[in-house]
Amino acid sequence: MWIIEEENESYAASFGDPSADPYLARALVSKGALLTNYYGIGHDSLDNYIAEISGQAPDFQTGQDCEYFSRFLQFGGETFGKWTKYGQLSGDGCVYPSYVRTIASQLTAAHLTWKSYNQNMGNDPKRDGTTATRHGPACGHPRLGGIDKTDVTGPANDSYATRHNPFVYFHAIISDRHYCDAHVVTLKPLRTDLASSATTPDYSWITPDTCADGHDTPRCQNGMKGGFGPLDKFLRAWVPRITDSPAYQQGGLIVIVFDESGHDRNATACCGEKDSVGYDDPSHPNTNEPGLWGPGGGRVGAVALSPFIKPGTKSSVPYNHYSLLKTMETIFGLPPLGDARQPQVHAFGADVFSG
Repeated sequence: MWIIEEENESYAASFGDPSADPYLARALVSKGALLTNYYGIGHDSLDNYIAEISGQAPDFQTGQDCEYFSRFLQFGGETFGKWTKYGQLSGDGCVYPSYVRTIASQLTAAHLTWKSYNQNMGNDPKRDGTTATRHGPACGHPRLGGIDKTDVTGPANDSYATRHNPFVYFHAIISDRHYCDAHVVTLKPLRTDLASSATTPDYSWITPDTCADGHDTPRCQNGMKGGFGPLDKFLRAWVPRITDSPAYQQGGLIVIVFDESGHDRNATACCGEKDSVGYDDPSHPNTNEPGLWGPGGGRVGAVALSPFIKPGTKSSVPYNHYSLLKTMETIFGLPPLGDARQPQVHAFGADVFSG
């Protein structure tokens, strides 16, 4: 399974105007399934990424992209914090305690493999906190309690953003440096990992840099034109490499999603998300409005590609990032985490897969 994460575009801008990104909105849509009612779960970026791998809903700091790499502080003072009915940990902060599970910890426990591939990570170790390993830079994140230097525009050759790499916000991953170094890597190993099924992880997360993911607009920090152009170029380079790989051809799945509809301040939601606050609220106990201006991250759409998807499929079933997590967990036979446990959150079904 591969997840490719894009940035800050509404459905109307990306899929509603195929001339802006013809490879994604025309070529890939014609080869797979277009999910027309797929939603982000919050604003800004980081809370969406965290939701996709853990089911944890936004808190104040993740909703602000965690300028400071702070420890998550639990409400209530208990050893294991306060949990809501649907597995939300009450508190505020950025780096979750070691007992908060992610799909990464689930996969490892199930003896399955995973990697997070991050473009430009390690270009400037002083900026992103990577360590040098014999396989290259890895596990890039600020020191605990420090300022995230990647939260501001960097040099022309380095547009890695910690906030777009959700795996480093969990102590269960970063507190074991060897484990983190082996799993949170740069984009460079992806090409060789795809060469055989044996070297391809069961689950791969791919984060383009902030130019290639559509985040930087109208200009990238290297001076080149930003927006959909670099996004389409990245997908045009990497999607065929994945679809040509032995692992994909044996029954793979690629899901291309946007984190939020960031430029239009759209905060609509689906799948039971609502504006409310309180310990018993199943959706988001730690913030009143996950979308800053409303209950969600807006309608963004998604594309899924697989040998098990009929080309040209279109689904209007409501989905969000918790649905994506639940889909991955269902396929791998794992129990749902956090808000993926909510009964109104559904994994992708027969509307997407043809067999």
